[in-house]
Amino acid sequence: MDTTKIAIFKGKQVRRIIHNNEWWFSVVDIVEALTDSNKPRVYWHAMKVRVKSEDKVELSTICRQLKLVSADGKKYKTDCANTESIFRIIQSIPSPKAEPFKRWLAKVGYERIQEIEDPELATKRTRILYKLKGYSDDWIEKRMRGIAIREELTDEWQKRGAKEQRDYEILTAEISKATFGVTPSDYKKLKGLKRENLRDHMDDFELIFNMLGERSTTEIHRNENSQGIPKLKKDAKIGGSIAGNARKELEKKLGRSIVTKRNYLS
Repeated sequence: MDTTKIAIFKGKQVRRIIHNNEWWFSVVDIVEALTDSNKPRVYWHAMKVRVKSEDKVELSTICRQLKLVSADGKKYKTDCANTESIFRIIQSIPSPKAEPFKRWLAKVGYERIQEIEDPELATKRTRILYKLKGYSDDWIEKRMRGIAIREELTDEWQKRGAKEQRDYEILTAEISKATFGVTPSDYKKLKGLKRENLRDHMDDFELIFNMLGERSTTEIHRNENSQGIPKLKKDAKIGGSIAGNARKELEKKLGRSIVTKRNYLS
């Protein structure tokens, strides 16, 4: 899916597009925003030559030629970079406007090293971020527990034969279909979500049943020493069904569906 939009960066417009399910930004627009150059394309070309000469790095290799709408309303191929690559490019811009971003990158890198040395820091920072977004303490506790259960499950998958991202997506979809009757992608559509994290928009019951399905699957893997994608997929369906049956029983008592289009925050 390709979706083109305009972002505001340092008070200037930056063209961007979704490519391979991630944002890619116009490099010349970023360069113009951070340098105030009246010839950003020339600046970008000279910058690539300089970096190749000084650092032996070819910046073009971290870019993609993608079609973006130009000032004349037509689409032309232009150098675009994803978030990681844009940060690398910004590091090579010798402009005072780029300095705040360079300092921010250094701070993020330092915090990441801290989190590797002390994983509890990452958990604390995640809790703070959810709190700042307006989530209640009770919801945050469930969400954090769900994250731990999910990590435990994916660790089992990795040890038992799931190596590709596609494998994780298939197994997750099996649990979701058995638990809620819909795949994660269909669930996101139901809630009107696009690139947002589905679980960040679930209510208490949705989180609880999601945890039950994933925790049940983990235990089945361990109990049966499951190996290989076919067996893991079968376990995922069974684990999800355990949560799905519990959900249906509760729905009968409540007289309403747990699977809802409601967004928790709203």
